Order: sequence, then C-alpha cells, then structure tokens
Amino acid sequence: MNKLVLWGIIITAAMLGFTYLAVGLTKGGLGGDIVNQLAVAGAVVLVLVTVYVVIGYVRQMQEETASGTLADETWDGIGEYKNELPMGWAIIFLGSTIWAIWYFLVGYPVNAYSQIGEYNEAVTEHNSKYEAKFENIKNDPEQLNAMGESVFIANCKVCHGLEADGIGGKAADLNHRLDAKAVEFAINNGSSKLGGYPMGVMPAGMAQGKDVTEIADFVAGGMTSNKGRAAYEMACASCHGSDGSGMGGMAPNIKVFTPMLIGKVLDHGKKGGIGIMPSFEHSLNATQKLAVETYIVNISKGAN
Repeated sequence: MNKLVLWGIIITAAMLGFTYLAVGLTKGGLGGDIVNQLAVAGAVVLVLVTVYVVIGYVRQMQEETASGTLADETWDGIGEYKNELPMGWAIIFLGSTIWAIWYFLVGYPVNAYSQIGEYNEAVTEHNSKYEAKFENIKNDPEQLNAMGESVFIANCKVCHGLEADGIGGKAADLNHRLDAKAVEFAINNGSSKLGGYPMGVMPAGMAQGKDVTEIADFVAGGMTSNKGRAAYEMACASCHGSDGSGMGGMAPNIKVFTPMLIGKVLDHGKKGGIGIMPSFEHSLNATQKLAVETYIVNISKGAN
C-alpha cells in the first residue's frame, strides 16, 4: 500500500475516533439527539473530504511537474506559468461573493434575530421603567441614601469593604477624604486619571522635598494646622483653593467628599498610590450614581 494512503487512513481513523470520544461518550451521546447526529455526520464528511483532497494535492506535488508558457514577469526570480484559472476555484470564489452580499444585505446582520439586539432592547426597557419608578427619589433623602447603600454593597464593597474603610489599605478609605499617602502620591506623580475638571490634569512635582510631607500631613489632617499651610498655599492653592474646596468645581475638592467629586470618579475612574479604580460610567445609570454620591457623602460626614 502506498505510504501516503496509509498515512491518510491512520489520520482519518484518529480524527474519527476523537470525534466519537468527544460526542459519542458524552451524556446523551448520539442516541435520539438529531443535532448531535447531524454534527457527527458533518464531521465525518469533512474529515473524509479533507484527507482525500490533501492526499490528492500531495501526490500531485510528488509526481507531476508544471508545464505551459512562462509569464514575462518574475517575482524575486520566481516565474509563473500562464495557466487558466481552474473552473472549481472560479465557481467557489463567485459563490462566496454572492453569499457574502446576501449575508450582509439580507441575512443575519440586518433582518434575522439578534441575541445582542434583544438584550439591548431589554436593558433599554428596564432602564426606562427604573427611571420612571425612581423619578422623584432625589426629593427623598432617606430613600436615596438607602439606594446608595445597596448600590455600594453590590458594586463597591468588594474593594472598599462593607464599612467603606478600604479593607486595611487595599482601596481608599471613604470614611475620610484623603490620607497622607494618597496626597504624597498625587504630588509626586500627578493626577491624570481623574478627568472632567476645568483646571485639567494635575502635573507631577508641584512640591519637592520636605514640603511634600508637610502638605500631605496638612491635607490629611483636615487642613486645620499651621504646619504645612505655607507650602500648601505655594503649591496647591492656585487650583484647589486656600480651603481645599476646589475653587467652585474648577479642581477636585481635597478637603471633603462632594457629589461632584464622586460623580467624576465614577465616570472617569481614578489612579492612586493603591492602584487603579475602573470607570463605572456605563455600569451605573444616573439615578444610581446620584444615590452613591449621596451615600458616600453621608458616611464621610458621619465619620467626621
């Protein structure tokens, strides 16, 4: 027996055996399941046709030589014969082109059922009902805070902890605005992740040496002491204001949590000394964001 044919038989047997093991020995197997039966039948045909075609082409390469008239052009010294395009290739190419046009204009992408489209429609419908249900929640502080707590527990506690204490430094402690480590990181590295403020990006190196430590302690301590105030006024007050309030929203408030600040963090994420917080811009709707803003402002006030 020809060695090439023998290898073809071995490969065919191996592939068919693997197909049987993958489908036939699974729960349910082939018995009574028309889908599995059709899938296996298609796999058998595909294996047989593939092996047959490969054997034919390999044998052709081994035994036949090219013939005909060489084209005048060469590519890096490699010539090409002026042979007619095989009819089979032409039919396959034309058929694939016709099918692609049909698929694009008439098939699945335009008119057929779309699971993604159904999901998007369901999400839009749910959001509409949600917004209608809680349309006036902003006028009820207690209910808004309760919603904020539930949203926080569902989306934020995995990093910030159930008590919003940052789980021992793994994330920011939301019970107070900033600690010294976070302030030092922002001064030394700048802040480019928290966007949306008119003053723009905070550059790195706004203070140097011991001024960095003094400013960090001054801000983390609630900006009540005199130590560090002069350095703060020199390096930070032009954007954040003498009182740290952010110049009426021109820059982040670094003294207390505000709804604007929390909203910016939710929309843009935040990069700090601990790590990177992802954006929740598309994960939470406007009502949920408002609720989280209210809840975090309230817990930080309670802690202080």
